[in-house]
Amino acid sequence: MIDHMSIHVSDLDRSIAFYKAALAPLGYELVMQFPGVAGFGEGGNTDFWLGAGGPVSSTNHVAFHARTRKLVDAFHAAALAAGGKDNGAPGVRAMYHPDYYGAFVHDPDGHNIEAVCHEAYLG
Repeated sequence: MIDHMSIHVSDLDRSIAFYKAALAPLGYELVMQFPGVAGFGEGGNTDFWLGAGGPVSSTNHVAFHARTRKLVDAFHAAALAAGGKDNGAPGVRAMYHPDYYGAFVHDPDGHNIEAVCHEAYLG
């Protein structure tokens, strides 16, 4: 079980603005901020951290759970509106399992950020 994770970003303020918008549909918000660090989460708990680290030399993949497919769609739209780059429109990824519904964007530093719903589509 993962308690929390962090990624390095080249421009903390820009990334905070991006993640505030992109993660809002999933219920995530900025919970804490200290010099050079920002923590996001739900219900006051922080499990996703950004750290100012200068130029980013490698990128990461982070997948956020979405309770519904509509929230995956909303994440994708919000992330693109906040300056993210499309890396896979919302849709079923049956190669993972028949109900895997995900969407992918690259954040301002090129990290591959995903929202995924594992629930079956009920119409």
